[in-house]
Amino acid sequence: MTDLAIVIIGRNEGGRLIRCFDALPKGVPAVYVDSGSTDDSMAVATARGLITVALDRSRPFSAARARNAGFAALVSKKISARYIQFLDGDCALAPDWTAAGIAALDADKTVALVTGWRREIDPTASIYNAISDTEWHRPAGDIVACSGDLMVRGQVFGDIGGFDATVIAAEDDEFCLRIGKAGWRLIRLPRAMSLHDANMHHFAEWWRRAVRSGHGFAQVGHMHPPYFRRERLRVAFYGAALPVLAVVLVLAKSPLIVLILLIYLGSFLRAASGLRRAGMPAKMAAHQAVFLTLSKLPNAIGMARYLGRRLARRDIEIIEYK
Repeated sequence: MTDLAIVIIGRNEGGRLIRCFDALPKGVPAVYVDSGSTDDSMAVATARGLITVALDRSRPFSAARARNAGFAALVSKKISARYIQFLDGDCALAPDWTAAGIAALDADKTVALVTGWRREIDPTASIYNAISDTEWHRPAGDIVACSGDLMVRGQVFGDIGGFDATVIAAEDDEFCLRIGKAGWRLIRLPRAMSLHDANMHHFAEWWRRAVRSGHGFAQVGHMHPPYFRRERLRVAFYGAALPVLAVVLVLAKSPLIVLILLIYLGSFLRAASGLRRAGMPAKMAAHQAVFLTLSKLPNAIGMARYLGRRLARRDIEIIEYK
C-alpha cells in the first residue's frame, strides 16, 4: 500500500492542466479523469505517465462523477493508497502540501479529511478572479465542508460511497457532510494547498457560476437540512421576494419602491463593512460588495431551476459557467 494517490479532474483546461501536472509530487501514482475535452488534455496526461480515464459522453458530466471514476481507476489498477488527494485540473499543488497533509492525517486518527488554503494565481486579472480569491480564504481549524481540493483517507472514501454523482454543484459540501455525519473530523490546515486559475473575465461567466451556486444551495440543502439554510433564506428574500415586490410597486407607481432600494443599500453596506473588517481595501471591498448583493438574483434562478427539475422529476444536468 502506498501513502498517497492523486485524482485530477478536468475539461479543456489547456495550459492550466500542464501547470497542474508540472506541480505534482514525483513518484506518486496519479489519475487524470477527462469530462469530454476537445483539446489535447488526454494526450498530455498520457505522455506524462498518468493513468487516464475518459468519461462516457452518453451520461451527464459532473465533478462528482469524475472524482468517483478516478478512485475506481485506482482500484482497477490495484493501487491501494492510505490517502487520496483530489485536485481540479485548473489548480496546482503547493510544493510542500502533500507532505503536510499526510503528516496531519498520520498524527490524528479522528481526522478523515484535510484541506488547506486555495488561492488565485492572479487575483488582479479581473474582479471575478478577486472574488474567487476572497471566497477561497477561510479560517483554519475544524470545518464542516470545503472545496474539491482535499486529501481524504482512502478507506473513508470507500466506506461512505464516494461523491454523490447526482449532485452537480456543491458536491464537495455534500461529500464532506456525510463524512462528518459518520463521526469523523475535517480540518483546514493554516497553509497553502493549491493555486487556482479562475481565468474568469466576463460578467456572463460570473452570472452562470452564481446560478450554479444557487442550485447547490437548494439541492444540498434539501439533502442535508438545515445545511445552507441561511444562504437559502437570504436568496429567497433578496433574490426572489424583494424583486417581485419591487416589480409590483413599480407597476403600482408606489413611492414605497424607495424602501426596497434602501434594503438593498443596507445589504451592500453590510457586505462592504464585513470585507473591510477582514482587511480588504475600501475600494475593493465596495466593488466585491456590489457582486455579493447582486449574486442573490442568479442564486435564486439556480434554486428555482433545481426546484423545477425536482418537481418535474427530470434528470439534473450540469451547469457550466465557462
